[in-house]
Amino acid sequence: MKLWGGRFEAGPSEVFERFSVSLHFDRRLADADIRGSQAYARALEGVGVLTAAEREQAVAMFESMREEARDPKFFEGADDEDVHTLIIRKLKEHAGELADKIHTGRSRNDQVSLDIRLWLRDEIDAARGLLGDLMRALLAMARRDAHAIIPGYTHTRRAQPVLWPHYLLAYFEMFARDHERLGEARHRVNVMPLGTGAMAGSGFPFDRDAIARDLGFAAITRNSMDVAGDRDFGLDFLHASAMTMLHLSRLAEDWILYSGEEYGWLELGDGVTSGSSMMPQKRNPDSLELIRGKCGAVFGDYSALFVIMKGLPMTYNRDMQEDKPRLFDAADQLRGSLEMARMVVETTKLNPSRPAAAVEESWAVATDLADALARAGMPFHQAHKLVGRLVLESTRTSKKPSDWTAETLATFDPAFPPDVVRYLRAEEGIQTRELPGGTGPRAVAAALDEAERRLAAL
Repeated sequence: MKLWGGRFEAGPSEVFERFSVSLHFDRRLADADIRGSQAYARALEGVGVLTAAEREQAVAMFESMREEARDPKFFEGADDEDVHTLIIRKLKEHAGELADKIHTGRSRNDQVSLDIRLWLRDEIDAARGLLGDLMRALLAMARRDAHAIIPGYTHTRRAQPVLWPHYLLAYFEMFARDHERLGEARHRVNVMPLGTGAMAGSGFPFDRDAIARDLGFAAITRNSMDVAGDRDFGLDFLHASAMTMLHLSRLAEDWILYSGEEYGWLELGDGVTSGSSMMPQKRNPDSLELIRGKCGAVFGDYSALFVIMKGLPMTYNRDMQEDKPRLFDAADQLRGSLEMARMVVETTKLNPSRPAAAVEESWAVATDLADALARAGMPFHQAHKLVGRLVLESTRTSKKPSDWTAETLATFDPAFPPDVVRYLRAEEGIQTRELPGGTGPRAVAAALDEAERRLAAL
């Protein structure tokens, strides 16, 4: 069955049909297509195209079809060009001429836009839920080792001491922005296109606002030509997905390093690691490596749809059929990666002594010492230079910060007041960074409390 053909003397070639068929991927829209068709049947009754009895029959048959479509056998042997044709064909097999009326005033252009939007709403809601689970796991991990100190890094070099929860909260903030971005994408997805026809609007006086209410949309689209040529809402979703994957990839990269022997900070759970077929001692962070790798697939999906859309003239072009594989793949990769990341966080343990030792042996406290001198009245550039000389001397003589005393500091340079020696301990310097957003213990405790309140509000 085809939804077109009267203008043609012959059918499409076998090569063209094989090249253009989309049922093998757009079958995922079956439920959305049926829900949209049920709402459309009610709209057709409103304009007198269907009787009440016909509408009731169509809606009931579509509902039965929804149940059937959950079974893969529903699609067995189908050679329809797309899911929309399949649904109408199956309706016609049971309802006869009623199926010929169901497409009145509707184009596959506004139908496809509706289906994708319905499907994307559900995907976004699921992704935001998984993001919330991951954020919750990060906060629980932060509470478990609330006082652990690690070196923060710039340029992959040890920079300044920070609290472990402060580090985890940095990723919480990234994921909070991702949650917000997905919500913004959902806002633009949640606009109802049905009733705009192929590109000029429907010739039937539908109450589009009523259809929107029926399907739970917040608004209706404003321009029929825009609907026919629009996939901005898909790109919005792909952008939000790509940003989320980027942040997941950065977390994965950190933890791949931090769980390796050279760092030894983290111990990944057995359930998220794998072994080697040749090397018995290996415990590989495959879950994190896969998250990092899948990031590239989502970036590719985003780039692909961008390029597909970039040169299209108004309005609909068949190129746009290629949007769905990109959207489907990105949604799958995002869901899987979020679920995997949550499991990694929930099963990973911190070994606090290893990062604490890294802080001690790296002179990460140097800035705290320079700040202390500046607070005592020394111009900061002079303090910076003095502490730099101290670090150089310590490097030459293999001294750690704890090897210095007030007396030996004064011997090195009398400009060191006796009381600054305490800032050679990371715990002291951290307590000076209590501004909101800083790594001070009180600031971090408040940030954790606030993060938990924000998460609850989501």
